[in-house]
Amino acid sequence: MQLKHHLPQHPQRVALHNEIHARPPQALAAPLAISHVVMLCDAAQRDASRAHVAVLLHERHLPLPDPQSSHFRMDLGAFHIRWELHTEFVTWTFMCALPAERFGEHEPDRALDAVPQDWFAGLPGECLSSLHLWVLSTHAFGAAALVKHVLQEDTLVASSVAGGAGEVYTDFAIHADGFSRMVLFAGNLPPRRLGRLVQRLLEIETYRMAALLGLPAAREASSILSSAERELAELASSIRSATAQDEPLLLDRLTKLAGQVESQHAATHSRFSASVAYFELVDKRITEINESALPGMQTIGEFMDRRLTPARSTCEWATRRQDALSQRVSRISNLLRTRVEIEQQQSSQAVLTAMNKRQDMQLKLQSTVEGLSVAAITYYIVGLVSYLAKGASQLGWPWSPESTAAATIPLVALAVWWSLRRLHHRVFRT
Repeated sequence: MQLKHHLPQHPQRVALHNEIHARPPQALAAPLAISHVVMLCDAAQRDASRAHVAVLLHERHLPLPDPQSSHFRMDLGAFHIRWELHTEFVTWTFMCALPAERFGEHEPDRALDAVPQDWFAGLPGECLSSLHLWVLSTHAFGAAALVKHVLQEDTLVASSVAGGAGEVYTDFAIHADGFSRMVLFAGNLPPRRLGRLVQRLLEIETYRMAALLGLPAAREASSILSSAERELAELASSIRSATAQDEPLLLDRLTKLAGQVESQHAATHSRFSASVAYFELVDKRITEINESALPGMQTIGEFMDRRLTPARSTCEWATRRQDALSQRVSRISNLLRTRVEIEQQQSSQAVLTAMNKRQDMQLKLQSTVEGLSVAAITYYIVGLVSYLAKGASQLGWPWSPESTAAATIPLVALAVWWSLRRLHHRVFRT
């Protein structure tokens, strides 16, 4: 029944819904040869890898992949190709059926032999991992032939997988052709279950190498952190005995150290975070293959736990050291700034005290000046009164000019003093 009403759709709904179907495993059947290559790429090289796929398909007059797709697979007759675009790398998987299981007589054919070599040599990026995987249906020829023709006996790792339905052998070594090697005896695994198992085995190798990308960065960061920690310890010791004159220089050194630590943290944080995620994916894929031990053999999980734990611990320890050092630098910076601020406040308080003293002296001087001003103004006003009295005596003024001037001195002085005080209060009140 078709609905008549159409709800507004989120623009990313279809893409988000199809995310659960991204990179699905494909059904596989033994005997099968697989060559898996992981190329570490930047943004331009990832785009170039898409064009590289198009070149291969164009030569065979086959349809090109969707320009927006991040996953592509196609049967090219002589081999089957699977291309996957990831955040940091691109994976290329080539598969072809084996004609017969003559594993006991010689090394089985490699899937890469069916791929055009000139085209393969032009894969964009840098090779991070490469693996030959042979999927055989039986274990008729025994482990002796397996070790003799494909793997190294001294580093052999093996386990029963898929709940005992199959067995996997590998040596985690790079052979003369630059590829690691792995052999899977699939037994009677159904095609879809076998496809999931093969994909998980390939992802273990891929994510193992991707996780280890953080190890060189952790080792490089370790030497930088050691130098920064020594510098911070010297600064902390110097701050204890520093004088006010030394503090600007110490603060400058501490600021430069904080900039160095934060710059190094920013440069490696994403790498360490990615390594943590890849290590977790390795653990998850090992759990998903559901392996159990074969007599006298070390399992993949045990091997990874022993060999990857030091590298994982190094990356985690570098991350913790960065965070701890950043916090210590921040604490000491705050301490030194607080000390500088307190001294600045004390200096400001001393300046204010000196200003108050100068203001008091100015007030005293002002009072003295005001007294002199009263006397001066009174003198001039009384002089005017004396002249006025001399003129008035000619008109019948009864008092002499001297008596009139003497009588007006207190009145004039009081009036002048009162006027100046009133003006003084009005000005300071404003």
